[in-house]
This record gives sequence, structure tokens and C-alpha cells, in this order.
Amino acid sequence: MSADPVIEVLGIRHHGPGSARAVRAELERLEPDLVLVEGPPEADALLPLAADPAMEPPVALLAHGSGKAAFWPFAAFSPEWQAIRYALGAGAEVRFCDLPAAHLLALGDTGAEDRDPIAELAAAAGHDDPEAWWEDMVEHRGEAGTLRAVAEAMIAIREGHVPQGLEAVREAHMRAAVRRAVRKGFRVIAVVCGAWHLPALREPRPAADDDRLLTGLPKIKIEMTWVPWTYGRLATAGGYRAGVASPGWYDHLFTAPDRPVERWLARAAAILREEDLPVSSAHVIEAARLADALAVLRGRPVPGLAEATEAVRAVLCEGAEAPLALIQSRMVVGERLGRVPDATPMVPLQRDLRAQQRRLRLTPTAEPRDLDLDLRKPTDLARSRLLHRLGLLGVAWGTRRPARGKGTFKEPWTVQWRPEFDLALIEAGAWGLTVEEAATARARELATAPRLADLTELAERCLLAHLPDALPDVLGAIRDRAARDADVRHLMEALPALARARRYGDVRGTEGLPALTDSLLTRICAGLAPAVVGLDDDAAREMAALIDRVHAAAGLLGGDRWLAALADLARRSGLPGVIEGRVVRILFDAGMLGEDIADRLARAMSPGNPPAWSAGWLEGLLSGGGMLLVHDPRLLVALHGWLTGLTPEAFVDVLPVLRRAFGAFPAAERRLIGERVLTGGLRRAAEDAAIDDELAAPAVRTVLEILARA
Repeated sequence: MSADPVIEVLGIRHHGPGSARAVRAELERLEPDLVLVEGPPEADALLPLAADPAMEPPVALLAHGSGKAAFWPFAAFSPEWQAIRYALGAGAEVRFCDLPAAHLLALGDTGAEDRDPIAELAAAAGHDDPEAWWEDMVEHRGEAGTLRAVAEAMIAIREGHVPQGLEAVREAHMRAAVRRAVRKGFRVIAVVCGAWHLPALREPRPAADDDRLLTGLPKIKIEMTWVPWTYGRLATAGGYRAGVASPGWYDHLFTAPDRPVERWLARAAAILREEDLPVSSAHVIEAARLADALAVLRGRPVPGLAEATEAVRAVLCEGAEAPLALIQSRMVVGERLGRVPDATPMVPLQRDLRAQQRRLRLTPTAEPRDLDLDLRKPTDLARSRLLHRLGLLGVAWGTRRPARGKGTFKEPWTVQWRPEFDLALIEAGAWGLTVEEAATARARELATAPRLADLTELAERCLLAHLPDALPDVLGAIRDRAARDADVRHLMEALPALARARRYGDVRGTEGLPALTDSLLTRICAGLAPAVVGLDDDAAREMAALIDRVHAAAGLLGGDRWLAALADLARRSGLPGVIEGRVVRILFDAGMLGEDIADRLARAMSPGNPPAWSAGWLEGLLSGGGMLLVHDPRLLVALHGWLTGLTPEAFVDVLPVLRRAFGAFPAAERRLIGERVLTGGLRRAAEDAAIDDELAAPAVRTVLEILARA
């Protein structure tokens, strides 16, 4: 009779360097012919890819189907990853043994435990920091004996525990997987699973009981693949329930051959020196001594992350938090992005994007980096179009930054790849086989949007993404919607994007764009006067902002009609103060006011007007910038007369509006206005207006107070 098979259950923490080393050592001792790993069995066919040299963790298994998705991440220091790599290298069979992803997704859970046994063990040992306790007991050791100690601890902590719900179903499936392996004749079976499940897999249970739990489970159709992952997503701070707080630190513990703390501090010093901070070798030596001393005082066998961090803060960063935050981001969490080989199953859209990334030399990275594109260069223009197309597909790899200057050929971006983009690409694969095809189809689908402003923004995005096949559909939707929309505000919201789109020149499908923008501008000019009547303060400010945006758009289209409409509006009475003030400023800047602006300001600030209306008028006038007050001191005199004539109650009421108006000025403008007041500009203007110094003094004090508060 042949001997009974050997079944060894290795309980681990899902991402722990000590557990990973211990698992590797135990597998080399056992030499199993089958390794079962906690994970979705549908991914068994993908396991050989883990041996591909092009596969660089962190990576994750992705299951998706029926609008649902789940990830199973792995780092180099994950015990499961080391078990997989060992089996592939040793010629042993390797399979996943957890509940299939088809059931997990149907049940609405990916199987991560809500209970934290490490915290319970640490509390039982009298420690209030589970991470530090686990580091001391397991991660800094990595000996095979630690697995046995963890097993004994888990058996004790689970005593009397009766699994329920999904936990019971998952453990039943893992036991069933072990039974199937025994029936197939495997002689030495190693099971690598979360330590919490170890007692349930070691205890014998009737197969019939497990079969009852597994019968009739709901399931959905899914597909699986490997995708790149990041340490940021592996961290618990990213919301991953089975993650670790410091993946960068754990990676360092796993890869550092010796003296991990000293090597860690040396790396931190190198990063700070890259930022031009004065960090010397002496700093590193003193930091290492401090970390050792802290470990002794706290009774720890070796310094851990807490001691290393305090040493970095106190010595390398000299107490400053900003450089410490840099170390936290780059080293403690880490900015690593994994890589999957070309043989990985991908939808055509993913393959097309990968090919374009290589052709355009645009490598995805986990850390954000600035990308300044010059659209006069073919490669940069192609990069811009790719980023805009991906944005339409919901893959926000790039985010536009504000451009400096007025040139249209510069396009600044910040690019950062996130793991969920692969899932978005898979979902977007339904729209096309290439990025361009999918973006075109997606734009046509978005052309059903109900808001006119959304449609005009879409037209601009189609031009930026160079999607000429989608543009006629979008413009047709805009024409239809604009023809039915009688709300002038909606037309004003829609015009700026179309005006910007028009300046890009001749693109296939844009023949009707000039006529469309001209029609919108004509309707806006005709309906502007009725649209500004009877508005409350908030609505008036929104309308003033719309007037600004339309004014900028009209400048691209030829603004004579628009300026004539504003001039007609300025002659009307009963306008909200902020709108009248804004219109006056636009006409003044365009040389079309038709009267002296100081006289206009004096009338607006006259005692016959309600203080709130006058304050709004001033806000509208000054929203174009404060240089008016520098170049024409008479305006300061008019402001003086108005302010000194206010009652204390009225002054308190209008002060927020004044603060908002002056606070919007750039610091340089506020400084120039202050200098104008201090150097006597206000006094000279007051003398010209036959106002004596005593009367001018309160105005000087008031203006100085407003400027100081702004």
C-alpha cells in the first residue's frame, strides 16, 4: 500500500516579505509536485506567463464580465507570487484553489477578509501597533519556523469560530480542491493561503457538507487577464482591503541582502540630494545610529519603518515635513508600475494602444510627470491626439495643465498611468478595435447629450482628438439642439467651445461650423437685453461671467456685432449693478464707452443708488483688473466720495463685495494701487477736484484698509 499523500498548508500574509521568504524556503524543503495557491481557478491558464522575463511585478489578475470586475494583485514580495515562481521554475504543477471568480463576482465580493487577525494577535501580545508587531515577529525574519508559529497562533485565535456566508463557501471550495488533487495522485501538495484559512483547511470536514455549500451558487460569464499594477494601489491607503500600509518598505525588506535600515537611509539621502537638499554621509550615519537607539528604547529586535522614518525626519530632513512627504511618496509607498508581456491576453484596443505607446515613445509610469507638447512637431501632435482620444474613452492618462502665454502650439500635460485604465480599455473595446475607431464611436454616442453646452464641448474635443468622422454627427446634433433652444443663457454657454473649435481651421466635416457660430452669436446679441432683466445677485454674477466668456469667443469670430449689442445694453436702465459695471469695463477697454469712465463711475457711486447696487457695479468694473485705478487717480477720488458717504451699516454690508473685487487683483496690481495712494496720487487728484486734504484723509485710510484685507 502506498503512503498517504503529504499535504502541507502554509498560512501567510498576502503581501509580506518575511512570509514570502519563508514560503520559498519551505517549498524548497518540501519539493511538492503540486502547489495550490489562493486565487481564482479561471486564471490557471495564465500562470505560465508569470515565468516570462517580461513579466515584472507588481501585476494583478483581472476578472471582468457583465459589468463587474475584480483584481488579485501580486508584488515580488507576495508569498503567492513566490510560490508560483517556485513551481514554474521547479517543474511542479501550480493551480489556483479559491472560489472561482465567476461566483465571487456574481455574489458581489472578491473574497478579501473583513476580519484582521494580525491586529487581534498584536493586541493579545500587548502591542497597539499591529504593523510593527508583525514586522518584528515575521517580516524581519522570514524563517520557515515563522510559518509554524503563525499556524499555531491562527489555530488558537480561530478556536470556536464558525465560518459563515462567503467565508464558509470559499473554505469549502479550497478543501474540495485539495481532495481533487489527492484523487489525481499528487503525492506532496503544498497549499499557500491566507493564514486565517489555515485551520479550516487542516481540519478534516465531510466532503458532502462542502458539496452542499457549493451547490447552486450563482455565476456569471467572465474573462481573465494580467494587467500592470502599482504600489500605490497595493497600499491599504488606496482602499485595497488585503493591502499593506508600506509596499515600498516591504519591497526593500525583500530585496535588501543585508543591513536594510542603513541601505534605506542611504536611498533616502540620495533622493533628497536630487532635490538639492544638503544631505551628507555624516547625516546617514547619524540617522542610522538614531534608528538603532530608538529600536533599543522600544524593545524592538531591529529598527523598523517607524524608527527609520523618525530618523529621516529628525536628521536627514532636519524636522521639515515637506521633504519627509517626498520620502513617504517615493519610498514608503513607492511609485513602481509593473509590466506584462506581449503574450498576455488583451483586447485589440489594448494592443493598439501599446503599439502607439511604443511608436510615440510615450511610456506609462506610475508617478506623475509633466509633458510639454509642441504641436508643430509631428510626434508631439500625435501624442496630443492620442491623449485626447483616450480622454473621450474615459482613460484619463493625461490631464491638461494651464498653458503659459497665448501661443496655441504649446500644450502642457501631466501624465500618470493608473491600473484601472486597463479595465476601462477593456470596456471601451466594445466601441472599436483601435483607439481612433473607439473614440469616434464614443463621440457619436455622446452626441445624444441633452445640454447644448455639452455638445459644443464635444465638438471641440473631437477636433483636438482629430476625429473627423465623428464631427459631422456632433455638429448636426448641435444645429438641431440650438434651433429648438430659445434660452439665451444656453446659447451663451455653448458658443465659446464652438468659437475655439473654429480657429483650428479646415478639418473634414467642419464646413458648417462658421455658419453655426455666426448664427449663435446673432441670436445671443438679439436676446441679450431681455435675458439680463430681473436677475437676483447670484444669477447676475453668473450672467456677468457668461458675458465675459462670450466676449472672449466673439473676439475669435469678429466682435463688432457683439460690441454693438453691449453698447446698446449700457444705455439701458434697470440693469443689475454687476452686469452694468462689467459691460462698461468691456466697452472702455474696447474704446467704445462714449463717455468719460470717471463720470460714469461717479454716477454709479452717487448716494441715490442703493449701496449694494453700487458695490456690485464696482465689482463688475474691476473684474477686468485693477490697473484702471492706477492710471486714472480720479477713480480713487470717486471711490472715496462713495465710501465716506456710506453709513456704518451700509459699509459693513458692502465690504464683502469690495473685498472680493480687490482680492481678485494680482499682488502686483494691489501693490501699485497702494503705492499710488501712499505717494500722494489720491491727494493730487483730490486737489484737482477741489477736495481738501482733511476730506481726502478718510478715503486714504479706507482704501489702505481694503487693500490690506485683500
